Amino acid sequence: MPAYWDATRAFMILSLLACFIGIIIGILAFIHYSSFERFDKTFAAGILFFISCIFVLLAMAVYTGVTVNYYGKRYGNWRFSWSYITGWVAAVLTFFSGTQGSYYQHCCSEAHMSQTVSKLKGSQFTEQ
Repeated sequence: MPAYWDATRAFMILSLLACFIGIIIGILAFIHYSSFERFDKTFAAGILFFISCIFVLLAMAVYTGVTVNYYGKRYGNWRFSWSYITGWVAAVLTFFSGTQGSYYQHCCSEAHMSQTVSKLKGSQFTEQ
């Protein structure tokens, strides 16, 4: 078996593990599981999705580079299959999942929400 298949497989397995752990931490964040009080679970889930995205990008880069160099030189008419497209879609989706987790931590944290509520309460009293 060629080494690039092993590298692609390893990066995709690492991506799957990071994504799975991110999903578990995200679920724990929404059910307010409080074993780690000072640990921001939504931000950690977002970071794990970014790590998963990096692993998917590495796997797709290895696979694309070797496949294009091998098949491009030997065969004139060839195409990537559906699984290749699914890999790139996974990279995009994990990237956007990471941005959503990080955005939620930035804009919807308790400190930010309490500041927003206090600003709204202050503006209601000044308008009356």
